[in-house]
Amino acid sequence: MRFQVITDVGGIARVSAYYAEVWDATEDVLSSETLHCIRHAGGATIGAFDGDELIGATTGLFCPDGSVYSMIAAARPGAGHPLKLAQKDWAAGLGAKSMRWTYDPLVARNARFNLVKLGAVVTEYTPDFYGPMRDGVNDGDESDRLTVQWDLTGAREPHESVPGGEVTKIAPDGEPLARTDGERIWCRVPRDVVQVRKESRELAKQWRVAVREVFVDAFAEGYAATSMSREGWYELERL
Repeated sequence: MRFQVITDVGGIARVSAYYAEVWDATEDVLSSETLHCIRHAGGATIGAFDGDELIGATTGLFCPDGSVYSMIAAARPGAGHPLKLAQKDWAAGLGAKSMRWTYDPLVARNARFNLVKLGAVVTEYTPDFYGPMRDGVNDGDESDRLTVQWDLTGAREPHESVPGGEVTKIAPDGEPLARTDGERIWCRVPRDVVQVRKESRELAKQWRVAVREVFVDAFAEGYAATSMSREGWYELERL
């Protein structure tokens, strides 16, 4: 596996098509023109390759505070972590000390990757971040997003979340949604929200609203999300 900052016209077009394929989009997720503008402004698109095959890509740009905003990332299983580390090396090499990006709070596998694999934290919940989305993955759902903060100067030691304490809310499936031991809060999401959406859009919307209420209230009280269990439980604590 190799990683490359992509600058040529053909390579940029290939990444744009790859993003559209991953998101099952009938229109560009990020057009070639947009990717070229990001490159010209000092950002970068990094591709992951197995031989000549493109198996992942990520695009980031610099912010006025000197941090990096990672706009998008997609990769074949097994390539996501090294691709993110390649983006970290690019950002740190140019002086960035932190990176941030957003993801869907209902996607448990992304939460575990961000919080446990990378050791990042989540401190912000934004309801309907993008407004309506028309790709094959998100169509018909509100685009709530969590903001990930990743310290590039020294990774936080990740830990496994073990939910405990009193049940305070019930999820749309009739099982516990939220727990607290008085200091920490745990919030459960579906193990596979993509499958839930396929089976029942209405049930997926109920999960969206239920999880949103827990996170918005918790963040208003100064909590941050710091872990995700294999069973789909976020752990929130005051840092």
